[in-house]
Amino acid sequence: MKLVCSQIELNTALQLVSRAVANRPTHPVLANVLLTADAGTGKLSLTGFDLNLGIQTSVTASIDSSGAITLPSKLFGEIISKLSNESPITLISDDSKDQVKITSKSGTYQVRSMSAEDFPELPIVENESFLKINASAFANSLRSTLFASSTDEAKQILTGVHLSFNNNSIKSAATDGHRLAVLTLDNVLSSDNGTSINQNIEVTLPSRSLREVERFLSSCTSDTEISFFYDHGQVVFISSDQIVTTRTLDGTYPNYNQLIPEQFQYQLELNRKNFILALDRISVLAEQHNNVVKISTNKKENVLNITAEAQDLGSGFESIPISFDYDDIEIAFNSKYLLEGLRLIESDIILLKFNAPTTPAIFTPIQNDKDFTYLVMPVQIRS
Repeated sequence: MKLVCSQIELNTALQLVSRAVANRPTHPVLANVLLTADAGTGKLSLTGFDLNLGIQTSVTASIDSSGAITLPSKLFGEIISKLSNESPITLISDDSKDQVKITSKSGTYQVRSMSAEDFPELPIVENESFLKINASAFANSLRSTLFASSTDEAKQILTGVHLSFNNNSIKSAATDGHRLAVLTLDNVLSSDNGTSINQNIEVTLPSRSLREVERFLSSCTSDTEISFFYDHGQVVFISSDQIVTTRTLDGTYPNYNQLIPEQFQYQLELNRKNFILALDRISVLAEQHNNVVKISTNKKENVLNITAEAQDLGSGFESIPISFDYDDIEIAFNSKYLLEGLRLIESDIILLKFNAPTTPAIFTPIQNDKDFTYLVMPVQIRS
C-alpha cells in the first residue's frame, strides 16, 4: 500500500473512527484502526470497530498501490494530529516488516502494524429493504431524548433510546427510571422506493452508539437523507461517505406510555426562559444537598416560588410571575433533571401538569408543532 493524502482530512477521519475503538480490547487488533486503500476509487477508507459499535469513513487520496493494514489507533492518531497541516502525508506499508512508514515534510515515522485479515468485518445487513430518514429530524429526535437514558449498566435496556418507525414518523423515547423524554416527529421517513412506511419497526439502540450517530448527523445539511438498515439485532446507518453500525440492546423496553397520565388536576403555564434562569440560580445551593428544589404556588401574590436549602450552608429563594386558579400546592424536583429537559424544549411558554406532589409531572411546549413530552418524578419531601 502506498498513498498520499491531506493531513487535515486524515486527522479528522481518525478522530471520528477512533471513537469506535475499544478502550479495553479483548483482542489486540481491536485497539487498531483499519486502513483500506483503493486505487480504483482514489479513496482511503478508515474503520474502527469494537464488536458493538463500528464507524467507517473515507478520505480522498492519491493511491499508487492498493492495500489494507491496521495500525494502533491511539499512537497513529497522535502522530498524525501533531504533523504539519501544510504538508501532505505519505503512507507506505512494508508487508515484510509489518510496519508502515509515515512521511511528512518535518520527518518520518515507523509504526508497527497488524494484518488486516485479523480485523473483524463490519456487520452486513442482508435485508435489502431500508428506510430513508431526514438527517436533521433524526438528529433532533436523538438530541431530545438521549440525555434521559440511564448510565447504570445494571439497567441495560434503559441505557439506550427506544426508536419506533411507522407511517413516515419517528418516535424516540428514553428513561432512566426517574424521568422520561418522548419526541414524535411526522413526515420524516420514506422507504427505499419513496412510498409510505406501513410496517412498524421498533428497536432499542445503545446511547453510546447513538451519540456517534448524532455527531455525524450534525455535519449533514438539513435536507440530507440517511439510510437505515435493520436486521437480526444489527442496525446500520449510511450517509454518502460514512457508515455507523451498532448492535441493538436485548430485552423488552418498558411500556412508557402507561407512565403518562391522561388527565391532570393542576396545570401551570410558565415562561420557560424565566423558569430556567430562576432554576439555574437556585441550583447553586441545591447542588450542595441532593439537587432538591421546592416549587410552590402563591395564589394571593400570583407567583411561583422556588426554594432550596443546603444544610449548614444556607438557603435560596426565587419567584416568577404566574397566573392560576387552583389551591396552593408544593412539589419538589431534582433541579438537574428539570434543567436538562427544559433546555431542550423549543417554546417560550411551557405547561407543567401534575395531579399530586407524589405523582409524575409533565412538561410540554405549547408554542410549536413538536410533540415533545418530558416526564419527571417528583422528590418526596418531609412536612
